[in-house]
Amino acid sequence: MKIPVVRNILEANDRVAAGLKEIFAAKHILVLNLMSSPGAGKTSLLEKTLGDLRGEFKMAVIEGDLQTDNDARRVAATGAQAVQINTEGGCHLSSSMVAEALKNLDIEGLDILFIENVGNLVCPAEFDVGEDFKVTLLSTTEGDDKPEKYPLMFNLSKAMVLNKIDLLPHVDFDMERAAKFARALNSDLPVFPVSCRTGEGLAAWYDWLRAARAAKA
Repeated sequence: MKIPVVRNILEANDRVAAGLKEIFAAKHILVLNLMSSPGAGKTSLLEKTLGDLRGEFKMAVIEGDLQTDNDARRVAATGAQAVQINTEGGCHLSSSMVAEALKNLDIEGLDILFIENVGNLVCPAEFDVGEDFKVTLLSTTEGDDKPEKYPLMFNLSKAMVLNKIDLLPHVDFDMERAAKFARALNSDLPVFPVSCRTGEGLAAWYDWLRAARAAKA
């Protein structure tokens, strides 16, 4: 008796992602897939980054959320292009969603495209959306053992932003412990402690972005 084998559900996603990578490579666009749990501060990081670097780079954002266009409106207020994807309950963005959203962006001359994924520490890491790099945000309002609990996301990321460090005096969070767990999975992982409220630490994050963009030019 033959039992049908279900094909890898990621195959179709990977084919579309490969096509997106070709488009982005041809146009020398740096693409970053921003991932985190809900409330870690991805949109706040984007607001600061887009505002502070708008004189250096042409940037755009694809926003992923279950519902509403709240984050896209916040991003658009910085002057950057923004397109909202509502997954209607889906726990991650797929490459086909990104490809569809891309039709609503002017990517000519674009330097950096940020893809803000749905808040979730599991599924987003498994789906390639055409990005150059995955970047994970962890906030001090979460457990410092999150990298140990959710290893795939931190293992695949090329950078980790540790957000809300201005709250450290008020929360039980050990930055060294969090970084140790993350680097046990990914020894070369750069960690950027930042506060989007005070601006502390953002300069190092910006320097990393500049270097990543220069490598793509």
